[in-house]
Amino acid sequence: MAQSTPPPQPAEGNPYAQQPTEGNPYAQQPGAMPPPPAPFAPAPPAPARGNVALGLVVAVVAALVTAGIYGAIVGATEYEIGYAAVGVGFLIGLAAGKLGGSHPVLPVVSAVLSLGAVYAGQLIGIAMIGADASGMSVMTIFTDHFDVVTKAWSEEADLLTFVFLGVGAFAAFSGAKKAAA
Repeated sequence: MAQSTPPPQPAEGNPYAQQPTEGNPYAQQPGAMPPPPAPFAPAPPAPARGNVALGLVVAVVAALVTAGIYGAIVGATEYEIGYAAVGVGFLIGLAAGKLGGSHPVLPVVSAVLSLGAVYAGQLIGIAMIGADASGMSVMTIFTDHFDVVTKAWSEEADLLTFVFLGVGAFAAFSGAKKAAA
């Protein structure tokens, strides 16, 4: 009767020693050398952070976009929605903080931009409501009859309107602080 011998064990501490192949054509072959180390590859560039000018530009773009979205929401629902104002402020602050870093001017500018974006969104919403009522386009109402739109805003403004402005500004300030951390 033939006895089987155990497979040879690699030399202790040598990970490149001969391993049992047991029919595996891809197993380590005797005397094989380890693969050469990969050539030096530069690390991918880090995302742009700490660039205050870029943070300000992105915050302005975010303010314009979110003002339009908030205006569409106000115009479609004919209501001011507080969560939307918080979202406007937070997105502006997030954009400024992520790309602008922790510069102390960014939260303040984000809050001011948020005030403008929420106000502009409310004006756009009023223009949309006026366009539905009059049959004119929103752009015609907003550009040619801007005085009527602002007068309608000032007549409709109540305590809740100013609360939404303040909450949006607070969300922008805190969003910029948190995004920069």
